[in-house]
Amino acid sequence: MAEHNHNKDQQQSRQFATKLIHFGAEIDPRTGASSVPIYQASTFHQFSLDDPQQYDYTRSGNPTRQALEDYIALLEGGVRGFAFASGMAAISAAFMLLSAGDHVICTEDVYGGTYRLLSTIMNRMNIETTFVDTTDLDKVKAALKPNTKVVYMETPSNPTLRITNIAEITAWAKGQGLLTVLDNTFMTPYHQRPIELGVDLVLHSATKFLGGHSDVTAGLAVAANESLGDQLKQIQNGLGTILSIYDSWLLMRGMKTLQARMEAHELSARRLAEWLSNHPKVEKVYYPGLVNHPGREIHERQSKGYGAVVSFDVGSGEQAKQVLGKVKIPLVAVSLGAVESILSYPAMMSHAAMPREVRLERGITDGLVRYSVGLESIDDIIADLDQALRS
Repeated sequence: MAEHNHNKDQQQSRQFATKLIHFGAEIDPRTGASSVPIYQASTFHQFSLDDPQQYDYTRSGNPTRQALEDYIALLEGGVRGFAFASGMAAISAAFMLLSAGDHVICTEDVYGGTYRLLSTIMNRMNIETTFVDTTDLDKVKAALKPNTKVVYMETPSNPTLRITNIAEITAWAKGQGLLTVLDNTFMTPYHQRPIELGVDLVLHSATKFLGGHSDVTAGLAVAANESLGDQLKQIQNGLGTILSIYDSWLLMRGMKTLQARMEAHELSARRLAEWLSNHPKVEKVYYPGLVNHPGREIHERQSKGYGAVVSFDVGSGEQAKQVLGKVKIPLVAVSLGAVESILSYPAMMSHAAMPREVRLERGITDGLVRYSVGLESIDDIIADLDQALRS
């Protein structure tokens, strides 16, 4: 046990780029293989009923998935990780910590799938949600009720990239005895480490930047303490919404290049945001790296970088559809965070479940498009987008 703890301490002290490659399961101790073995098994023989093995049934645990779960816990600085079949499965598991009659305070311009879950499913379970502008602590405080149990944050928010002060919110929430949950999909643990800022539970749609190649659907969760980890384990096992073995392996393969990809993504995203800010056909640009972004100072205190997602408003739904129809380089698709650029239309894609009047209140207009900047040449990306905007 002492040796195991020493190894964990040694891993935590290493730089992030080293952790991505040397995460504790990178060499198979039985064969020396340089890749985590794929244990494609649903069940495990028990050699002794009186001395059961660590694994008995893959829904409850599997060595390949365990390697991934330990990997993300190491990267986020938490005590325990969990891998789910999708980002929404991870988010759903987090809300399963609640009971009927509980209340949630949630970022108002949250991902559309989270909004849909809270407003059409969790409400039927008698779990109430108040959507507030979490960039304003006074508004968060005003939303507190006697039955409030969770503050759910998304920063930068999707798709308007508004910035919530993580440390400020978590300090207040702890004083109220509330659980804090944060969706870290946009920033990844490379750019933003919420647990170090007081967050109890970190979530990821690992389909996005962590996987990075548009070839796996996955969700991850990391608990900051053992008690919360035990509760999540019970929920994961009880619901059975686990990540498959092959997808667990594929996700680990993608995560090894996370830092290199995020650095390249961001360099291009910053150039794109600055270029869009000066384009005559663009009314507004949302990117935390811009000098006029209202949350830039806070974001720089809690994140190492600005990320790879740039949203911009072209003025109308008609103009947005024209741009989406004219571009040649990005995929026009839902999702983000891949090696290829992806251009999305939130009004009809990620936030289609949000009523139009609610979208508009939150700045998600009919003219808003979201560009997830890939690894193509930024000069080609800009030239392609320019012809689409001007045509």
